Amino acid sequence: MSDATADDFRTAARATADLVADYLDALPGRPVWQPMDPAGRAALLDAPLPARGRPLGALLEEIENRVMPAPMGNGHPRFFGWVNSAPAPAGVLATLAAAAMNPSSAGGDHADVHLERAVVRWMAELVGFPHPPGGGILTSGTSMATILCLAAARNRAARLAGCDLREQGLAGLPPLVGYATAESHSCVRKAVELLGLGSRNLRTVATDPDGRLDVAALRAAVAEDRAAGRLPFLVVASAGTVGTGAVDPFEPIADLCAAEGLWLHVDGAYGAFGVLDPAIAHRYAGMARADSLALDPHKWLGVPVDCGCALVRHPEELRGTFSLVPSYLRDEAAGELGWFSEYGMEQTRPFRSLKVWATIAHRGRAGISADIARCTALARRLGELVEADPRLELLAPVETSIVAFRYRPAGADERLLDAVNRELPAAVQRRGRAFVTGAVHRGREMLRACLLNSATTEADLVALLDEVRSAAADLTDHQLPAPGRPGATRTSDGDFYRQVTGDS
Repeated sequence: MSDATADDFRTAARATADLVADYLDALPGRPVWQPMDPAGRAALLDAPLPARGRPLGALLEEIENRVMPAPMGNGHPRFFGWVNSAPAPAGVLATLAAAAMNPSSAGGDHADVHLERAVVRWMAELVGFPHPPGGGILTSGTSMATILCLAAARNRAARLAGCDLREQGLAGLPPLVGYATAESHSCVRKAVELLGLGSRNLRTVATDPDGRLDVAALRAAVAEDRAAGRLPFLVVASAGTVGTGAVDPFEPIADLCAAEGLWLHVDGAYGAFGVLDPAIAHRYAGMARADSLALDPHKWLGVPVDCGCALVRHPEELRGTFSLVPSYLRDEAAGELGWFSEYGMEQTRPFRSLKVWATIAHRGRAGISADIARCTALARRLGELVEADPRLELLAPVETSIVAFRYRPAGADERLLDAVNRELPAAVQRRGRAFVTGAVHRGREMLRACLLNSATTEADLVALLDEVRSAAADLTDHQLPAPGRPGATRTSDGDFYRQVTGDS
């Protein structure tokens, strides 16, 4: 244990447990987020490389004084930003035990390997996805899971076209074309680019008025590409879009993919677990027909970051894409499924499965389902509160646990509203009582509240909307930096309007 004795570690570990417990207990009563003090920020940024080591107790004191007072805010019940969850207590505890063991979960006969196979199966069971042995792997997140799944889809398409992609590369193949909507997460485009397919070969498919993939438009795009000599191979559907939480119509998409021989990948990063709520489970009909499904246990399940999961219908497609076993890694005890490192990019892999196991085992299917149903019910309630307020506008139906809305008092000028709503999320964040983020939906600036924390109450929803209205009043009644003009301010609505619109 280096220079620390067993007693030193035991003392520091107990103090750490108290520090973490106190931190979690105090979260609801503190600001959700505040900008860091410049001196505190500089202390972290400019910290010199230590010439000599320090005792564990001194390190813990520095963590307590310099790090933990400046959180992102996602443990707070009034954090509605992005899709970042509060950490599940069981997962927090399991993370310490996993770090103490510190194995590489690439393969072999040790607990973490077998536990990973179990928790991957558990997640497939939770969302109703078929799970043949070897049909999934834990990843750093859905971004990496998407790369793995799309790589398998690309490999299969090349093989069916008579090309050994791993040996020959993409040369000689017609352009491989994938399809996704503009509502898809940016990790889809990143994966397409990294896999050498080119973002121009990821066709943007139209959506219906509620943001769901338009199947007729998809069918027309596939026919057009086939006629032009291109090779359609992939459709990416969403089990909860980034902006509004819309769920694509899986059954007709799966029908089209089956008829056209296309790989159907579902981005279920956060939203796929919504299938556990009986009130919205019908939206997910057909999701189990996908060839691959990407999940993030570190989102709605609350598993501490990082932890994603790639589930595949045909494990041989994933293994055939990535398996490479050099002589120094041969293992006669690996069994029929081989090592996890044959199913993805990572060779040294962290012990992610223990925190997943602890989180799911602590709550069970019933507890997880109740937590998710509570979040979706609160989201619907927030939508009702928005619709009941004449100063606010709901921009999309609440399908999962994301609420897309904007500040829009009657008669307000649209250009001024767009400027105000663009500034509004940051203004709310700085006030410290709630945290919401923004996005653009159908060309309009909006606020996007995501509910993932089952500790959130209706009072927290009311507080969020109070903060939105109050911050909006500040933006329209007090000074505000003019967009694109640092330091410029206005002293009245008319001045701000002129700066935003350019009108005199």
